[in-house]
Amino acid sequence: MEEVLTIRMHTKVTSGGRNLNFAALVAVGDGKGRVGLGYGKAPGVPQAIEKANKRASESMFNVPLIGDTLSHEQIGAHKSSRVLMKPAAPGTGVKAGGTVRAILQVLGVHNVLTKSLGRNNPVNLAQAAMDALKNMRHPGEVGELRERRIVMKHPQWSLKTEEEQPDYAGSADPEAVDEDDAGDKELEESAVVEQVAEPQEDKSEA
Repeated sequence: MEEVLTIRMHTKVTSGGRNLNFAALVAVGDGKGRVGLGYGKAPGVPQAIEKANKRASESMFNVPLIGDTLSHEQIGAHKSSRVLMKPAAPGTGVKAGGTVRAILQVLGVHNVLTKSLGRNNPVNLAQAAMDALKNMRHPGEVGELRERRIVMKHPQWSLKTEEEQPDYAGSADPEAVDEDDAGDKELEESAVVEQVAEPQEDKSEA
């Protein structure tokens, strides 16, 4: 999937006259969690788009998704542009402007909330969106790094079946019980039972 975000015209004045070039900003994705961004310049528009498309394909990376939305809230920044992205429930749609919308569509996101917090320059805005996507982390990855159990509130996590949910150290089930905590509770219960079962000393013999 390919989306042309913007096309610009550059003019350079030299002693021999004016040199006219075109620049294209292109977003490329597979619709399944991979996306890339490329910027190319050439004397003609088709050549600029082709060059940008090639650079975008070479810079593609994976973005962790949950369902058809993002895995968590994230803010991306590039120069004077900042973009806020938040996961959304099914039926929300892609709430974004033209530049960010095109990037999310080629990525494969169908429900998301976004907000531009800075300048709306298309190039800077696209770079800010890519910065937010590059900083996305899957809950399993965070749980392994922190070595802790992750309790996650996500608008689409409950829609996933148990078979689709990844098996990782940080469970997103709020009712999940840690094995260590369960073992401690069993020890405490057994200690209480032993304390109650101890026979009382006969005071008459004393």
